Amino acid sequence: MLHVDLDQFIAAVELLRHPEIRGKPVVVGGDGDPDKRGVVSTANYEAREYGIRSGMPLRTAYRRCPRAVFLPLENPLYLAASAQVMDTLRRFPAVVQVMGWDEAFMAVDRGDPEAMAHEIQRAVRERTALWCSVGVGDNKLRAKLATGFAKPAGVFTLTRENWEDVMGGLPADALWGVGAKTARKLLALGIPTVARLADADPEELVRSFGPSIGPWLIRLARGEDESEVTAAPRLARGRGRERTYQVDITDAEEIRKELSKLARELAEDLAAGGRRAVRIVVKVRFSPFFTTSHSVPMAEATLDTSAIERGALAALDRFGLDRPVRLLGVRAELEPP
Repeated sequence: MLHVDLDQFIAAVELLRHPEIRGKPVVVGGDGDPDKRGVVSTANYEAREYGIRSGMPLRTAYRRCPRAVFLPLENPLYLAASAQVMDTLRRFPAVVQVMGWDEAFMAVDRGDPEAMAHEIQRAVRERTALWCSVGVGDNKLRAKLATGFAKPAGVFTLTRENWEDVMGGLPADALWGVGAKTARKLLALGIPTVARLADADPEELVRSFGPSIGPWLIRLARGEDESEVTAAPRLARGRGRERTYQVDITDAEEIRKELSKLARELAEDLAAGGRRAVRIVVKVRFSPFFTTSHSVPMAEATLDTSAIERGALAALDRFGLDRPVRLLGVRAELEPP
């Protein structure tokens, strides 16, 4: 299996439009104005050297690198570039599973997958002028992790044979799916590395993480993954709307009005798509930059605007609105297709 990941995708697309900024730190996000509120969607490698990362406030990015070039998001442009890349991948004798704008898995039946990985890189480069990194693995998990070692613009193979040598000494959060919170909990249990996690006591992990997550963590640390690559269209698990406010909202009633507006907009989006909401999640970012969320289940799967609005307000009631709010978001988790 191969995992194809486009390098610094959004920034790379922008560099094709603006070749004069090549070699400079580039930050893409919001409307491109670091004096306004917004977050970094992507930063090129030059900008990352200053500690600029996705999700960071644009103002923070500016303070870290005032000479960076700031550009607004142009989603239609990236969608078009992504479609061209995925069409290129489908020209190969492989099953292609698109995972997003900038990545895809490919299941290939070929004796030399590394040679095919290089062919893919050349084809993508020739057709789109974009670089990609390719991870080669004997399952999806290993292929995905291999891509991280391949960047930028390289090919790396990670299989059962070299898994322990490559991954064993790394911290647990080097694994796909293990976040910082889980890694801290593992560290508190005396499990600092992937190798230690692979050899952990299953019963101890069940007590700490539950009967599903505990055994899954051990399988993950051993590089085990039985999921298949499928060409079936990728369906979103949820859909959402959010808005950043240039001036903090401090009045609780105004916050409710703004959230109601977002919930109604979301209901319109869902009606156009036809998949019903089963849970509503509300996200609030308090000033200066603390974000948290709460959710409520719907009584039944629905597209009803009033029900979605009520669900959003019910979730909002679980917050303590005692601080200024800079962002509101509402997301519907959708019923399976």
